[in-house]
Amino acid sequence: MADAFRFSNVPAFSSKPVFPPEPAFPSNAPGTGADLLRPVPLDWRRSRREERDTRRADAAHRRAAARMQSLGMDWRVLDLQATAGADRMRFLALGPGGVFAVTVKDHGRSRVNFAGDVVSIGGRRLPYVPEARRNAESTATALTRGARVAVPVMPVLAFAGSGVITAYGMPRGIIVTAYGELSQVLNARGQRLAPYTVEKLHRLAADPDIWINEPYVGLAQRYQWYPEGTGSTDKARR
Repeated sequence: MADAFRFSNVPAFSSKPVFPPEPAFPSNAPGTGADLLRPVPLDWRRSRREERDTRRADAAHRRAAARMQSLGMDWRVLDLQATAGADRMRFLALGPGGVFAVTVKDHGRSRVNFAGDVVSIGGRRLPYVPEARRNAESTATALTRGARVAVPVMPVLAFAGSGVITAYGMPRGIIVTAYGELSQVLNARGQRLAPYTVEKLHRLAADPDIWINEPYVGLAQRYQWYPEGTGSTDKARR
């Protein structure tokens, strides 16, 4: 009886496994629900930096667009970002001196060095000249498609910054200038377009539809062997 009484507190054997209880974690512990909703510090800093850069770029674009109006009353200016969905700092200037695709680059206080098509800022070579040429080519293609006649467009690369610009050889077929001198440079081009032509081109360029590329039509589909309703036998009988 003494032995039975001694082991009476031992629990009976159970076939189900018994696991220790899980430790309780605070609600803000790493890996818990509250922590999963919190952004990772590195991602948070990256997103904040991107938002800050976007705000600065938008502000610089607005300043450049406002300053483009200083060309004068004889000029018409289009913001190609709003009209054609282009990148920031791209504008179209139409005036007595002609049609110009203006690409603005903000170099801040850094020094700009030119040697033909090579642009170096802070020791880095940047493809600004080819980019300005491509912008002018795409603009000329859109205007020519809308006007049904060739519309030449001059590329312009304007630097909006306080750093010194040094040229060891200017690129050909493109105007390179400081943004503060853009009005003087374009107005010095003389009288090449009549006011009526400027207004007509401005109305054409303001139409968003001309900036949409037409679907490609193959050469075989575009080529017509004979006028409609006629064939080779009809032509032979004539």
